[in-house]
Amino acid sequence: MKALLKLAGLAFVLLLAAGIYFILRRPGNAGRSLKLYQFLDDPQGRAGWMMRVGTRCGDAPFLFPTDGYIGFLWDDSFRPGHRHQGIDIFGGTGVGMTPVYAAQDGYLTRLPDWKSTLIIRIPSDPLQPGRQIWTYYTHMADSKGVSLISEEFPAGTREAFVKTGTLLGYQGNYSGTPGNPTGVHLHFSIVLDDGSGGFRNELEIKNTLDPSPYFGLNLNSHQNQGEIPLCAQ
Repeated sequence: MKALLKLAGLAFVLLLAAGIYFILRRPGNAGRSLKLYQFLDDPQGRAGWMMRVGTRCGDAPFLFPTDGYIGFLWDDSFRPGHRHQGIDIFGGTGVGMTPVYAAQDGYLTRLPDWKSTLIIRIPSDPLQPGRQIWTYYTHMADSKGVSLISEEFPAGTREAFVKTGTLLGYQGNYSGTPGNPTGVHLHFSIVLDDGSGGFRNELEIKNTLDPSPYFGLNLNSHQNQGEIPLCAQ
């Protein structure tokens, strides 16, 4: 029994060490977490860290969809084995206060059971013409799952054409589980087509694209080592 306890203790120590190593070898992610806490502590005092809605960086094809600080990036890791599929934009305001707009023209769908989520089909990828892609917006509901999506797009909406800059809804904190909120933010990702005219599962990073070239920002966690993503001056 003592031998088993020793082995269990050794296994725990090794797992703890592996976790610490994993965090330390991703210094950009650790720095982003600290900066996010600093921003949320004083959003007005750190307004210079925010991207502004409607901003276009250089000749990038997408307009920025909401006001906020980009707290987490594409392929960030919050725990071993996790890979973040998009970017998280924190408005620094309360639930339902920061509007979200379409980053590009496309055809909007909201599935019947989607409380906080929209997806927009872009028939021709502006960076790879002829390839269809989808832009995905989520967390647009309050902690109880009450939707903050624009009334123009009720649950069950399919293929509604929206122009760049169309109001989609407001930043919320719905996690998918009522009563277990996230911080108030917009999660945005770019999803690949499934080859049959539909979209792939956004929960798997292999089905998403690095949004950096679409916004003209360094949004790739492996390339961004802690700098705040802002348009180049």
